[in-house]
Amino acid sequence: MTSPTYDFEDSTVVVTGASSGIGREIALRFATAGATVINGDIERDPKTADTPTDTLITDTSGSGEYVETDVTNRDDLKKLVESAHEYGGVDVMINNAGLQIPKPMSDVTPEEFDRIHNVNSKGAFFGTQIAAADMMERESPGVVINTASISSDLAQHEQVQYDSSKGSVKMITRGAALEYASEGIRINGVAPGQIATEFTDGWKDKATEMVAEDELLKPVPLGRAGTPEDVAGAYLFLASDDSAYITGELLNVDGGWQIC
Repeated sequence: MTSPTYDFEDSTVVVTGASSGIGREIALRFATAGATVINGDIERDPKTADTPTDTLITDTSGSGEYVETDVTNRDDLKKLVESAHEYGGVDVMINNAGLQIPKPMSDVTPEEFDRIHNVNSKGAFFGTQIAAADMMERESPGVVINTASISSDLAQHEQVQYDSSKGSVKMITRGAALEYASEGIRINGVAPGQIATEFTDGWKDKATEMVAEDELLKPVPLGRAGTPEDVAGAYLFLASDDSAYITGELLNVDGGWQIC
């Protein structure tokens, strides 16, 4: 099997939530393809590695930067996007930061509901809005990619609060794609499936075990949990000229979970 080669030299990519997990792998892959990558995260240090994403990029691939960002704060998102002006402005905005608090719906507090929706829904909405406005002001249309989820379409036990937020990300993506199409800005989403990361404590090992033991709501046809490496390439494709006629879509990267 071969892998495509992408060239993002002279491009500036902003990724929220790139300190760990899928976001970190996305950032590293874009950097390897030549992009300047800015990580906007609430914490710089990764959960399961020693070297911050921006440092690793600078030491190995090119130009990386970290901007402390709380995606629930619109002013923080604006500062994050404006930080890209030093490199010519944002070309690709990836709204990836996410939050999950798994528990039965009956146990979810209003504060927990708001936290999840503020990160997942509000972060994607205003991240898209601010990046698109910046692109329009610079007359330099680019690409926005939102991290959705299989939960954008499928319900799972003990995560109504999460499913509802990711369902909104799907419609934020589609509505924004319609609204900004006339400006030449493409907006798409990636919907990861059961990915083995430390998204919640212990999930990396638990996801691997649950897929192997067929303990999920339904089996994964490809028979294994995914990895950040499985997911990151979808973002490069959607940011590339190969997807120039694609907007408003969600690309499922889920080992076939949607088909059964």
